Amino acid sequence: MLLIDLKSLYTDTAKLSELSQYVTKALELAGEGNEVILTGAGPVWLYLKIAHALHGKAKKLVYRSPVTGDVVIFDHDPF
Repeated sequence: MLLIDLKSLYTDTAKLSELSQYVTKALELAGEGNEVILTGAGPVWLYLKIAHALHGKAKKLVYRSPVTGDVVIFDHDPF
């Protein structure tokens, strides 16, 4: 699984005005058809936008937090 730490997409504070850049970077990191884990500090709107952008690109998307552990957002693996 590929790990994307959302905090690595921005410096200091995430800005809505730079959202398209964050999405582009996350898509580059995720590649095509991979299993991806999203983790790290970030605003809810960034998690939601990245998750939406990865739908149809990633085979499986997981949210990882020290509080919740792994939570499957979607899994398109037929097996």
